[in-house]
Amino acid sequence: MSERLNPENTQKAASTGAPLVQAHDLAKTFDVSPPWLNRVLERKPRLLLKAVDGVSFEIEKGKTLALVGESGCGKSTVARLLVGLYEPTRGGLTFDGQDAHAVFKTPAGQQLRSRIQMIFQDPYASLNPRWTIEDIIAEPLREHGILSEDAALKERVGELLKSVGLSPLDMPKYPHQFSGGQRQRISIARALATEPEFLVCDEPTSALDVSVQAQVLNIMKDLQRKQGLTYLFISHNLAVVRHVSDQVGVMYLGRLVELADKHSLFDRPRHPYTRMLLDAIPKMHDTGRARTPVSGEVPNPLDPPGGCTFHPRCPHANARCQSERPEFLHLAGVRVACHAVEEGRI
Repeated sequence: MSERLNPENTQKAASTGAPLVQAHDLAKTFDVSPPWLNRVLERKPRLLLKAVDGVSFEIEKGKTLALVGESGCGKSTVARLLVGLYEPTRGGLTFDGQDAHAVFKTPAGQQLRSRIQMIFQDPYASLNPRWTIEDIIAEPLREHGILSEDAALKERVGELLKSVGLSPLDMPKYPHQFSGGQRQRISIARALATEPEFLVCDEPTSALDVSVQAQVLNIMKDLQRKQGLTYLFISHNLAVVRHVSDQVGVMYLGRLVELADKHSLFDRPRHPYTRMLLDAIPKMHDTGRARTPVSGEVPNPLDPPGGCTFHPRCPHANARCQSERPEFLHLAGVRVACHAVEEGRI
């Protein structure tokens, strides 16, 4: 690794023992109301969508936190909040001791962005089809002023392609000449160009075949070991999460309902929603047993239930669950938001 990876400020979190990434009470609300005139004529109120509603977590340097949950639970919105594509409605993000969203608005924001990069879900949509692979991977190097000479750029792009299992001979090619797995490797190479410390991975393997998923995941694990990368890994595939994560956070309707280390969560899930998700996974040794589907439907996020938002689908819900929103509490080494767990009913 180059010297740029090891300035004093990049080691601050490691030396103090503080987590590299700290999200505290992150929230994002979108105004999805009809136009003003329509609201006046039709006498309709404003519609506010709470995509993320008070999410807090920490990620230690060199570790992986995975976020799981059904589609629409707010995972991708959290990802975009962490890289600065969205500004939070409430709460904030501390990265290596700095208020990240405050820094993003200053001239120093570009340097911080080079330390935080994102890998997007769809390798078919995230690469410009009119650019060569060399131009795609060299773009962040030029934009951040890391390299400018053509010879140095070409050499660095070649090194990045090698690091993800591709060849420097691929530089003059275009994205359509590659398979889905190869395109995602190109996306990873582009994200690594600025030598980041924190990668936000928004379902990076969901569009790929299972065998190709394994190849891409192994590349990401190898890069993490070699470069000390920190990951936020977003997925709905619990088998993938079990393979790559150190900690797992389960989201439901914009909130974290359980956060625990990988082994605790898979071996002894606490929250009823986590139990339902894990119970729905087919198991090799239980081939004769009927799987339990996740019961019920996700409520309308524009009109979520009162109290615990999971109570309409929860077999353990009582009157308190219907009226009082559970706090995200530390209980027996895990963090969970559930009245039934807090009261010892499950």
